Amino acid sequence: KKAWELFRKGKITFAEALHRAWISAKAVTINQKRIEDAKAVTGVEEETNTWSGWKKIGYEVIHGSKALFGANLIWGSRGDGAIYKARFFGRSQVQEI
Repeated sequence: KKAWELFRKGKITFAEALHRAWISAKAVTINQKRIEDAKAVTGVEEETNTWSGWKKIGYEVIHGSKALFGANLIWGSRGDGAIYKARFFGRSQVQEI
């Protein structure tokens, strides 16, 4: 399903769309493990999400809040498996929009 979405959205071949979808699918479990490990190391127990993740579910990060922790995650949808740094904010640092 993800491969078809990528194929229809972009100007890439279906083979490339399959490749990107496969990398994205593998990255989900790896990224989840990295997030859990980073959260455990910092001792954070509250619900966390990225700035854009909170925005998608109807919250905004309070201005001036500093991220509780960060994690190096795999960016699978580009197809190159690049690493990016994601910063996570806690439930106590957000408010409803």
